[in-house]
Amino acid sequence: MTKRVLLAKPRGYCAGVDRAVVTVEKALEAHGAPVYVRKEIVHNRHVVETLQDRGVVFVDEADEVPAGAIVVFSAHGVSPAVHEQAEARGLRTIDATCPLVTKVHQEVKRFARDGYDILLIGHEGHEEVEGTAGEAPQHVQLVDGPVAVDSVTVRDPSRVVWLSQTTLSVDETMRTVTRLRQRFPELADPPSDDICYATQNRQVAVKAMAAQCDLVLVVGSSNSSNSVRLVEVALDAGARTAYLVDYAREIDPAWLDGVHTVGVTSGASVPEVLVQGVLDFLTEHGYADVEEIITAEEKLVFSLPRELKYSI
Repeated sequence: MTKRVLLAKPRGYCAGVDRAVVTVEKALEAHGAPVYVRKEIVHNRHVVETLQDRGVVFVDEADEVPAGAIVVFSAHGVSPAVHEQAEARGLRTIDATCPLVTKVHQEVKRFARDGYDILLIGHEGHEEVEGTAGEAPQHVQLVDGPVAVDSVTVRDPSRVVWLSQTTLSVDETMRTVTRLRQRFPELADPPSDDICYATQNRQVAVKAMAAQCDLVLVVGSSNSSNSVRLVEVALDAGARTAYLVDYAREIDPAWLDGVHTVGVTSGASVPEVLVQGVLDFLTEHGYADVEEIITAEEKLVFSLPRELKYSI
């Protein structure tokens, strides 16, 4: 039987990640090194290490940045408290928050103003969730998957809304919503999808090919929520096995034993050069036949943060 590769499309960089990485590169061009970035600009090891080599300094909190210096806020967004901390230190801030994350922040503020309890579906400790919840901490409860539903308490069951982290599994999120609605029949939905177009598109593409795959390789970092979800989606959709790798060198050749069809995709923060490395590795092992599985065309582009327009 012929060895072959099914290559998912869409894959890799989304508009928000592209905007965030270009933002840091433009800040370096305009101001020179060092440029400080709070947290990882995007959740990808290769991107972070490449930017570090160019003079970017990643910090955990704004108080680690020298007074008066430039700091970029990552694509995952920050809470108002972080903005206040940066202002108090006289930092020059460039906000690279993905506009689709900003949309969820605005929803939190709106529903909090209207007196709702907000059930935020997401992963405990994820930077995006911390920033979103920080918009109205007294109104937001984190719901980390279906198992967390039973411990939710609300003040008024008729004024409850669910929102979500942008990078979740669509299917698992809806399982959580179903359980929430069983407890709170009047639960309101978000005004529009919170799970971003890119996360949904990458999951759809994986579902389209997973059942044909003996093995699915997802290129992405272990702290990338949307990349980890792609592994889960591949397995749920019928792939025999699936692994997450940052680089081709992490592939164990033993994974290919008895494998005819390999599916390949990448998370939304992964540059295409890393996917090409995996395809080159597979070619060397006899998988030269590559067929692209296309389920959507992405044309969305976000403009750069306004702070850059004034500083360049």
